[in-house]
Amino acid sequence: MVSVMLDNASAAKIKTIPLSNDTIARRIDDIANDLQEQLVEELKDKRFALQFDEATDSNKDCLFLAYVRFEMTNSLCEDLLFCKYVKNRATAEELFKILDCFLTENGLKWEKCIGVCSDGAQTMSGMRKGVRALIKKASPNAQWTHCVIHREALASRHLSCELGEVMTDIIGVVNFIKTRQLKSRIFSAICEEMGAEHQAVLFHSEARWLSRGKVLSRVFELKEEIRVFLEQEHKYEDAAKFSNDNFLAKLAYLTDIFGKLNELNLQLQGKNKHLPQVTDKISSFTRKLALWGRQLDEGRSDAFENLHEFVDITDYDAASVIPVIKQHIASLMGFFKKYFPENSSQYDWVRDPFNAPAPTGFTSEEEEQFIDVTSDSTFRLSFTSQTLSEFWLSVDRQYPLLGQKAMSILLPFATSYLCEIGFSAVAALKTKHRSQLNIEQELRVALSCFKPRFEKLCSTKRAHCSH
Repeated sequence: MVSVMLDNASAAKIKTIPLSNDTIARRIDDIANDLQEQLVEELKDKRFALQFDEATDSNKDCLFLAYVRFEMTNSLCEDLLFCKYVKNRATAEELFKILDCFLTENGLKWEKCIGVCSDGAQTMSGMRKGVRALIKKASPNAQWTHCVIHREALASRHLSCELGEVMTDIIGVVNFIKTRQLKSRIFSAICEEMGAEHQAVLFHSEARWLSRGKVLSRVFELKEEIRVFLEQEHKYEDAAKFSNDNFLAKLAYLTDIFGKLNELNLQLQGKNKHLPQVTDKISSFTRKLALWGRQLDEGRSDAFENLHEFVDITDYDAASVIPVIKQHIASLMGFFKKYFPENSSQYDWVRDPFNAPAPTGFTSEEEEQFIDVTSDSTFRLSFTSQTLSEFWLSVDRQYPLLGQKAMSILLPFATSYLCEIGFSAVAALKTKHRSQLNIEQELRVALSCFKPRFEKLCSTKRAHCSH
C-alpha cells in the first residue's frame, strides 16, 4: 500500500519495522473469533444438524471436528462448528462433553438439533454408550445417520476367495515395485522404453475410498510392463500370473467393477448432499447390479469394458470366470441391501410433491397442508426454478407443519464428507515443520464460509500499534 501511495523507498523503510513474534497469530485469533461470533449469531434459535468425526494428525494429536448445517437467507448453510483437541482418551463421554460444552457456552440448544451424522465406529454409533446414545438423551428428536460413503465402502470391501487372491497378488507386486527405490527406477525406465503413458504403479491404502479402483486400473494398464519387469527381476512365479489369461480376466473384471464403485463414491461426495439425493444414487447402482447379473446370464459382458476388450483381443473363453463374477455381483447386491435398507421411494413426496402421493404416515393436518401446497400454482412454478431445500424452506414459512416434516429429511447430513475435507486441511496446515501448531483458530479461518468483518475488527485496534 505504501509503495502505491508513496514510493518503493518508503515501502522499503516500512519493511524494516519488525512485528512482534505473535502479531500474525493474534490477528488470526481475532478473525477466527469474529467468524465464530457470526456463526453463533446465525445459529441461535434455528434448527440445525451436525456431522462429526475424530482422527489423529501428523503430530499424533487427537482432533475432534464438527460441522453444522442450518437455514440462512432462504437456503441451507454448511460451516465448521469447531475443531477441538482431545486431551485424554477419545471416549464417547469425552467427545460428547466437548460437543455439549461448545453448545452450552455459545447459548445453543440441543432441542434444536434434528440430525447427527458420523461413521459407524462403536464410539460414535453405539446405541447404548456411543456419542449417538448420549446425543439422543440430550435431544430425543435428533435422528442419527450412518455416513452413506462409509456404508458404501463397507458394502464393497468383501471379495470371494478367488478374487481376493488376485487382489492380494496385485498388492504384493505393487509393494515389491514401490517399496524399493532402485526397483521403482528400473520399472519407470521399462515403462518409458515401452512407451507407456504412466511410469509408476500406485500404492494401495484401505483407508482411502478410491484406492482399490485406482490401483487396479493402473496395474491393468501396465500389465505388460509389469510382466517384463518381473521376468527381469527373476520373479517368474509372479510374472507367470501376468501371462495367465484366467488371472488377467479376473483382474480386468476387478478393474471394471471397482471403477464403477469409484464412480458411485464420487457421486456421493460433495457439499450440500441430502438423503433423497444419495439414496437415488444407491438405488440406481443396485438396479445396475441386477442388470449386469442378467446380462451375464445371457453370456454378455459388454457392461465391463476392460473384460469385454480383453476377451475380444485374446479370444479367451470367459465361461470359466463368469460364475466367479456372477457370485461377486450377487454378493455385492446382498451387502448393499444390508447396508442400505432404506427404500428411496419414501422420499418421493419430498423430491416431487406434485407427482407423488402423500405418505401414509401423515396426520390429517399434514395431509391437508400437502393438498394446499400441491394445489398452489405459485409453488408449482417455483418448484422447477429452486433447489429442493429452497423450495421447502419457502413452504415452511406458509405451511410450517409440512415444511418442518420435509426439512427433517433435507437438513440432516447424509455423509461425513465435510469432516474428511477438514482433516485434509489439517494435513495441509500442520506439516512436519509446523507440528506444534495449535490449529483450532487457523482451521476456522481456512474453512469458514463467513467473511471476516474487517471494519469492525480494525475499529477495535489502535492505528499505530507498537508491536
